[in-house]
Amino acid sequence: MIGYVTLGVNDMTRAKAFYGDLLADKGAKVVMDQGRLAFVSAGRGQPMLAICEPYDKNDPAPGNGTMVALTADSKEQVDQLHQKALDLGATCDGPPGQRIPDRFYGAYVRDPDGNKLCFFVFG
Repeated sequence: MIGYVTLGVNDMTRAKAFYGDLLADKGAKVVMDQGRLAFVSAGRGQPMLAICEPYDKNDPAPGNGTMVALTADSKEQVDQLHQKALDLGATCDGPPGQRIPDRFYGAYVRDPDGNKLCFFVFG
């Protein structure tokens, strides 16, 4: 149902490297680059993550309560993505752990621009 989600960034070069490296193990890469706007995806017909320098040239501002949740295949992959994000310059916004008993395992970070991400798996 979701085609893409857009996150505002300050530095496109840094953001493309961060998201390209972070999501490479899930088969994702920058699939379209328009300069101030780039899309990261695992392939045709798959949801995309867009990163952009805001059109109005104002500073990007992460929304309070706004978050992008990225699926993982296992709890181990949640842990790996969380650690990889930290290694790539993100900050921890909630360590990996079981959030809803037997239903939701997740971890939270803020990317280098302050956008909140969740890595999760159900079950």
